[in-house]
Amino acid sequence: MGKTPESIDKKINHYSLQPVVVKKLDDDKWELIDGQQRLTTLWLIFNYMHKGGYKPSGASYSLAYETRPGSEGYLESLDTKEALENIDYFHLHQAFATIGEWFDTKASNSQMKVRLVDRIHGYLCDSVRVIWYEASRTVSSIPLFTRLNRGRIPLTDAELIKAVLLTQVQVTKPGRETEIAAQWDGIERDLQRDEIWAFVAGSNAHQDQHHGPRIGMLLDTLAHKPAKEAHRYHTFEELHPRIATDSLVFWDEVVALHAQILGWFETPHLYNKIGFLTACGTRMGDIQDLAQGKNKSAFDELLVSHIKRTLDVKAEELEDDGLSYQDARRGYLKLQQLLLLFNVKICRERFPFDKHIGQDWTLEHIHAQNAQSLTRADQWAAWLTEHRQALNAIKTRDNKAETEALCKDIDNALPDTHSPGFGERFATLAARVQMALQPAGEVAGADHSIANLALLSHGANAALSNAVFEVKRQKVLAMDRAGEYVPVATRNVFLKYYTDPKHLQPHFWGEADKTAYLSEIKKRLECYLK
Repeated sequence: MGKTPESIDKKINHYSLQPVVVKKLDDDKWELIDGQQRLTTLWLIFNYMHKGGYKPSGASYSLAYETRPGSEGYLESLDTKEALENIDYFHLHQAFATIGEWFDTKASNSQMKVRLVDRIHGYLCDSVRVIWYEASRTVSSIPLFTRLNRGRIPLTDAELIKAVLLTQVQVTKPGRETEIAAQWDGIERDLQRDEIWAFVAGSNAHQDQHHGPRIGMLLDTLAHKPAKEAHRYHTFEELHPRIATDSLVFWDEVVALHAQILGWFETPHLYNKIGFLTACGTRMGDIQDLAQGKNKSAFDELLVSHIKRTLDVKAEELEDDGLSYQDARRGYLKLQQLLLLFNVKICRERFPFDKHIGQDWTLEHIHAQNAQSLTRADQWAAWLTEHRQALNAIKTRDNKAETEALCKDIDNALPDTHSPGFGERFATLAARVQMALQPAGEVAGADHSIANLALLSHGANAALSNAVFEVKRQKVLAMDRAGEYVPVATRNVFLKYYTDPKHLQPHFWGEADKTAYLSEIKKRLECYLK
């Protein structure tokens, strides 16, 4: 059997709110350093009871706000129209209205409300306490407040705009606020879908996902918020006058922007181009500017031009070492962008930006020749073990004896990897292994051009670095079979998708493979290169 209200009442203990920090002033007043929200809320509850005629008086204390002129007087009136003139008035009015709504939902008639008010009033007077902390008069108030409030989460632009918008609509078009609130929630649900959010926010998707409602990105776009050095609440301050002038027109702009973005999302050839640009850091507001006043074909042409400017790469730079992996200032970034765009272009429909955004993508050498960078016993053992498996995969009747001899030497060396001086032995053995896993007639050497590079996540790259093609091929295919995300072009490379069958050497990555791969990249990206 459930407990009756009376039985609950008898067991009520004192309940302490968070500390209220004060400092005594000379004129029998107190400076409230921390606890303004708690005391203001209690004041509003007591005065709701008084204004509603349930109690003969309100709160037994008064509040004056030094940094909010007029708020003390507004607390007495809590006028609905005045609430729209000042953000502080608005929040006070909103809190007071919420208190009234709570009592209305808990009591279905006036008699029940009287009883409920009496009970709540009794609890507040008899059971609720505040932790009263009186700071020394010699303590500076502002540094103390800062220390007490460090780490608290402020309201976002989107939360402030939603509150102002719904209040304004409630006054000017009563009844519409419920519809707009439902539309707001619908837009937020759309943006919470990872595939839409990755498309919309691009390179900022991962870092913005914990910074309040995602609809804030649409509001930032309408407010033309600068990418850098925007002051706090820039978006709210820019949009508030438009909401006050005509809240419904403003809301129509939000709905239209959302619909426009969803339209691009549902159109594959626009989706892929826009998704690439946002992945490279272009803001959705810039995309919207490109679309202003343009038909679909003109907009598509502008997207192509914008991608070309973003890449800023000449066709001849793809040859040889025109763009080099080792060029940290420009080459590495451009190679990453080129390979991302190549992956996007070869997708038959839509590129999965939601799987791409948020991961740390790196350039992986398709065939590496840098075993000399390994310096530890565990690295030597892992490298020899993996490459021994690769030697077994390429063993044929023609090279059987040579390969078996090399495998036997590896088996003999593995137990000694911790021995002093093993590094020199490893270097000699690694050179023999690399020679055996090198295409016949080709000279071993480092190749940092795009023809020997593919995109892989940082974790996968770390697992594959320093290995020759056959080792990487086996690992990439194992990752793909296990359901891990491998970019389609990377998978194609290790499946020899682009190599002419007459040059096919499944276990090696040679000049014929590089030529075919580079040719495909140039063909797919032709219209985006200078």
